[in-house]
Amino acid sequence: MTQGNEFLRGRLLVVAFEGWNDAGEAATGAVQLLREQLDLVTIAGVDAEEYFDFQFNRPVVSQDDEGNRALIWPSATIYGPASTEVDNIPLAADAELRVGSDNTGNVFLLVGAEPSRNWKKFTVEVLDAAMTAGVSGIVLLGALLADVPHTRPISVTATSENASVRSQLGIERSTYEGPVGILSVIADAAEALGIATVSIWASVPHYVHNAPSPKATLALIDKLEELVDVVIPRGDLVDEASAWESGIDALAGEDDEMASYIQQLEQARDTVDSPEASGEAIAQEFEKYLRKRGDGRPDEPWRPGA
Repeated sequence: MTQGNEFLRGRLLVVAFEGWNDAGEAATGAVQLLREQLDLVTIAGVDAEEYFDFQFNRPVVSQDDEGNRALIWPSATIYGPASTEVDNIPLAADAELRVGSDNTGNVFLLVGAEPSRNWKKFTVEVLDAAMTAGVSGIVLLGALLADVPHTRPISVTATSENASVRSQLGIERSTYEGPVGILSVIADAAEALGIATVSIWASVPHYVHNAPSPKATLALIDKLEELVDVVIPRGDLVDEASAWESGIDALAGEDDEMASYIQQLEQARDTVDSPEASGEAIAQEFEKYLRKRGDGRPDEPWRPGA
């Protein structure tokens, strides 16, 4: 068995955090969809007092169906299969969600708010819990704001620091340099412990950064399904993604400058995606696009004086 197959067939922890790593709530949306579909139980949590600044990640109050009010504190939780014993058992109670026979009972989730402090200690605690559960691979989901048009397929990149996994899955090593979030810290520590990781990031149009992006969530789900070999029912996500795109179309239809800006993004994207595009042509087109835009990128660059 190849190492790439071993990665896919081992126990996998799928990770997403709210905040800096989660543009359009796309990454946490994908993991929450998995949590709804899979038969999972809580296997570990962290002490909120230890890792969160409550002035930054505030607790929220909510009411249940009976009108009882309760505080919900920022947290990060690991969920694991309720049963991991036999092959060919569906993980979903309704039997609509099945994984390959080698993957049954092997999907774990970590989701929560990005911690405000003590990242090294947080990472040790999370990886200790993962190793105790027998996790052998980690898939980290993220989403970033980017100069991309909402009218085209959401760009999704998958990378890994593990050479064997890159070879078997046909993905690249990241060349990014700059500030990172907790996902990168967990990936670095996991690789040091011999736990292979894959990072999957979606690009969310920055001009709609204030709203959840179901289209980006759907793109992450598609890529996750491809890599993890698990069939994930989409529920209403496809319709929500279509409605999201139509809503932005309607806004652009009432704003000529916004529509013109989106058209520029579409032209740049289509140039990059064209079969005849060479690396040099792509670079030249990108440089031309940047010159048109000028330095800096306000939230709504098509608005004069923004």
